[in-house]
Amino acid sequence: MKSKHKSFYILAPFLIVICLILLGPKSVNAQEVEDEREFDYLAKSEKGPRKWGEIRKEWAACNRGTMQSPIDMSHERVRIISSKPDKRIYKVCNATVRNRGHDIQIQWHGDAGSILINGTNYSLRYAHWHSPSEHTIHGRRYDMELHLVHTSTDPNVRNNIAVVGVFYKIGKPDKFLSKLMTNISSITDRRDKEKTLGMIDPNDIKLRSKRYYRYMGSLTDPPCTEGVIWTINKNVKTVSRDQVKLLREAVHDYAEENARPLQPHNSRDVYLYGPGVTN
Repeated sequence: MKSKHKSFYILAPFLIVICLILLGPKSVNAQEVEDEREFDYLAKSEKGPRKWGEIRKEWAACNRGTMQSPIDMSHERVRIISSKPDKRIYKVCNATVRNRGHDIQIQWHGDAGSILINGTNYSLRYAHWHSPSEHTIHGRRYDMELHLVHTSTDPNVRNNIAVVGVFYKIGKPDKFLSKLMTNISSITDRRDKEKTLGMIDPNDIKLRSKRYYRYMGSLTDPPCTEGVIWTINKNVKTVSRDQVKLLREAVHDYAEENARPLQPHNSRDVYLYGPGVTN
């Protein structure tokens, strides 16, 4: 019996080495698959913004499109139109928060209300954050930008996506984000992890700006679909450094700064709406 035990102790180190050789690569490969991503925001990356249109044929618009977003809204490009604010009716609705790896997104499940643009109702679907801001005004980039994504199911509407953008600068904490901090913390660095929020009121975002920019653009991440109606609130809200830090740390390292570079303007019209607006 002793000789058998002795033989086992002699062979054990060799068995461990063999197991590591056989199992090691599988563990590494599994980690690589888990960490794979289709695109990122790193300037020199092969999956960065300059390469998005080459990664998939369905993403060709990212490189070849002529109405891409984001853009800068500067004095010489803006046409002023005096008007009343868009009619916006949001409702309390069940929602979830999800870590998509490249951003943190809220999704409303059901009727969360809508915004009326040019006679068409666009229903609120999602909200997500970019830091720093993607759009700029007169060359200024803000600390954060919130996108509220709306869609229309009207078959007669050509442009069926409408996005409302909201700028934030460092200051007092944003009350809407404050309600979500714990839930966002729980999905930090956990791609595709989703958490139920319960009833969330979009009105808590407090979109009170009567003045806003509007132009035709695209989604700001793949597939960069064009024909998106952009509405950018002129009023700038505040967010705390800790809130911005949390949103950056929650996503993967390649998206801590998840703002797409500015795109060519290509002589598009940009309008500034509001009562008695002036540049």
